[in-house]
Amino acid sequence: MSLVLDRSLYPAVPVTFRQDGGIDWEAQKAYARWMATQPISGVALWAHTGRGLLLSSQDRKAVFQVWREALGTNKQIICGVGSRGADTAEGFTEAAYQMGIEAKTLGADGILCYAPVYFRGKENQDEWIVKYHSTLDKLGLPMVLFYLYEAAGGITYSLDVLRKLFTLENAVAIKMATLDSVMTYQDVSNLLQQEFPNKVLITGEDRMFGYTVARGAKGALVGIGSAFPALQKAMIDSYYDEDYKKFVQLMLLVDKLAEVTFTRPMEGYIERMLHVLVLQGLVPQEAAFDPYGPGVTSEEKEAIARVVQELEGAKW
Repeated sequence: MSLVLDRSLYPAVPVTFRQDGGIDWEAQKAYARWMATQPISGVALWAHTGRGLLLSSQDRKAVFQVWREALGTNKQIICGVGSRGADTAEGFTEAAYQMGIEAKTLGADGILCYAPVYFRGKENQDEWIVKYHSTLDKLGLPMVLFYLYEAAGGITYSLDVLRKLFTLENAVAIKMATLDSVMTYQDVSNLLQQEFPNKVLITGEDRMFGYTVARGAKGALVGIGSAFPALQKAMIDSYYDEDYKKFVQLMLLVDKLAEVTFTRPMEGYIERMLHVLVLQGLVPQEAAFDPYGPGVTSEEKEAIARVVQELEGAKW
């Protein structure tokens, strides 16, 4: 089994929650059917955008089944795997492994390792980061590592730690999301090019999407991909087709969407992306809530509406 990574786009898709916190399954099915028509490599389920660590096991399974039915076998599913927390490092790692078993049993094509923030600042932090990933490696599924900056709830990986992670048998790629540090992104990109050319860098940078493709990413696994995925795939392709004029034009459009959705407070981005889908007629308003986020203000909705109108009217 292998993941499609070159020129890839894996939208990290949201769950269509009602205001009461329940999932609107009809809305989820309709959205999944629409996404299946888009030029994507597959989707990422149970990631942060999909509130994977906050869903019950039963709901995670149901979400997976909705997407597998809609996508068939032509597009891949990557499942986020991690743990909300535990009393011990061993317990945290075991909980993540069990979530991985769940993904494998359902038929996931690969896993995205949640950043193990539990270990941040603890004794033997680096040793446990490696143990955590080594445990998930035993699942035997293609594994996408995730380097998430600390301000967004991630943990810092030293270059030495990354060297150890890249030697894991099933570690095929790393998703970089270090919005507060361009230098970190560049350093990891250089490390891969110089020492691990068989490992793939994929971007998770919604606000630096175009730049990070130009700076080494072969594909993307991003929350912003849950809306206007065709625009983003065209941007990726234009770079690798060396149509740089088109690439810059599309990058600026994608940036406009990112700048009205991925903004402070950052936890609001999920419901903002759902609001984009509402404006596009893809999700009903009653299924566009995030019970775990801060909500969306009227000012944010107005800004989003202006950008959606511009993107829908743009020629690309």
